[in-house]
Amino acid sequence: MATVTTQPAQRRAPKTGRFDNSVVKKTVMAVSGIIMILYLLAHMVGNLKAFSGPESFNSYSGWIRTIGEPALPAQTALWIIRIVLLVAVVAHFWAAISLWRQARRARPVPYVTKKRVQQSFASRTVRWGGLILALFIIWHILDLTLGAVNPVGHDSTPYDRLVASFSNIPITLFYVVSMVLLGLHLRHGIFAATQTLGQTNKRRERAVNGLAYLVAGVITVGFLLVPLSVAFGLID
Repeated sequence: MATVTTQPAQRRAPKTGRFDNSVVKKTVMAVSGIIMILYLLAHMVGNLKAFSGPESFNSYSGWIRTIGEPALPAQTALWIIRIVLLVAVVAHFWAAISLWRQARRARPVPYVTKKRVQQSFASRTVRWGGLILALFIIWHILDLTLGAVNPVGHDSTPYDRLVASFSNIPITLFYVVSMVLLGLHLRHGIFAATQTLGQTNKRRERAVNGLAYLVAGVITVGFLLVPLSVAFGLID
């Protein structure tokens, strides 16, 4: 009688969920980043109303608090925007920190110097840039939104707080540095987000990279126009 030998089936490596987990976190990071970019574009357009004078800027600041009235109570739409933005910011930072810790666990030995040289400046500074931007957001809210640290106080008009803040050179310099870091962060983040969402390939890479530079440049310049104009006396 012939005997048939069978080989035991190879065991599959247990799924760790690390790949799927990384994809989810990168998707959270990409989607939350898109939400923040849309907000930045709207906020930038609103800031540029400072060139129309105090009446136009203060009217705009009052209008955003009355969106949806009388169908909605006062500031309801504004608080919805704030909550969505807050959730996006928290989700973005959670995903970024979580992915960084996951990468550290996967590669306990740091990359060699040659690898660091090959990385772009934006990608190498994105982590520290994000931390500085987080501090800037806190300062920005205390300064221009609440007026708690603004030279003219919280009882002043939005336009007066704007001019008073950017008439202070150290504050303006901090703002300029933060906006430059924001531009670098956006350039890197937009390109990474398109990769995560499957919109980048070899054929589209140049176009996507150009779009990332364009959006980052427009937002950076748009946010720098007002503080620099106040600092140089073009807005007073």
